[in-house]
Amino acid sequence: DKLEQLQSRNRKLEKELAAAADKIAARTGGALADQAVEVGGVKLLAAKLEGADVPRLRSTMDQLKNKLGSAVILLGSSAGDKVSLIAGVTADLTDRFKAGDLVRHAAEQVGGKGGGRPDMAQAGGNQPENLDQALASAAAWLQAQTSA
Repeated sequence: DKLEQLQSRNRKLEKELAAAADKIAARTGGALADQAVEVGGVKLLAAKLEGADVPRLRSTMDQLKNKLGSAVILLGSSAGDKVSLIAGVTADLTDRFKAGDLVRHAAEQVGGKGGGRPDMAQAGGNQPENLDQALASAAAWLQAQTSA
């Protein structure tokens, strides 16, 4: 009986934690959207989210896609010696830009690799000291894609 109560309480707390994480992602996404820049006529947002795990990066990505409407997005975070990257391209731009190409470009710089769908892709790496550089390189990548 006691075990069932503890398991039930644990499930309830996990749901509350997930709901809180979604709220944080929504707020973070709103604030980050203001940092988008235009590169070659396309909105670009490349940002680091301190301490974010992959589910939070994904949730934030979804919020940003909705908020920005049309954009190429690269988000990254690090914990210890691990780097997580997620790239997203809104549906209207997937014929011109592939999230997998962007995330692979960034992942190479952090000692990793990755891939995914044209609209969303993720990668990992083990060189967190290069994360800022990898995020900053998204603008050059996008510029090269728009020029090609």
